[in-house]
Amino acid sequence: MAEQEKAPNSTPIDSLMTTTLAKLKDMVDVDVIVGKPIETPDGTTLIPVSRLSMGFGSGGSDFAGKNHKDNTPYHFGGGSGAGVKVDPVAFLIIKDGSVRLLPIGIPAISPAGRAVEMVPQLVDKITDYLDRQKDKTGL
Repeated sequence: MAEQEKAPNSTPIDSLMTTTLAKLKDMVDVDVIVGKPIETPDGTTLIPVSRLSMGFGSGGSDFAGKNHKDNTPYHFGGGSGAGVKVDPVAFLIIKDGSVRLLPIGIPAISPAGRAVEMVPQLVDKITDYLDRQKDKTGL
């Protein structure tokens, strides 16, 4: 990592936090949240979508050693930690010019939740039915 410029009032904890955040940035990019498209043999494209959760903490303290004199610097002790969690939440399905969102998750518990989950499939079935009827009548 390139040497970073220090601010006039910079402390060792500033450097520690800057390094931690830089490492987190290296770990996470847009491909983690919206994945790379996957092509299937029948021409369907699947795009994974994920939820990203992250957190970090840093802390430290300056303290004087046994032989501390007024003109010597304090000692610094500190540490930092970080965590990243990625949960898949859905797939975007692109087929024949239409796009559907297929959620991945815990099934709905209530009847209302189940009904909401079924709306996209219901719309697809109604559209297919209307297209077949239109083909039969020649409109």
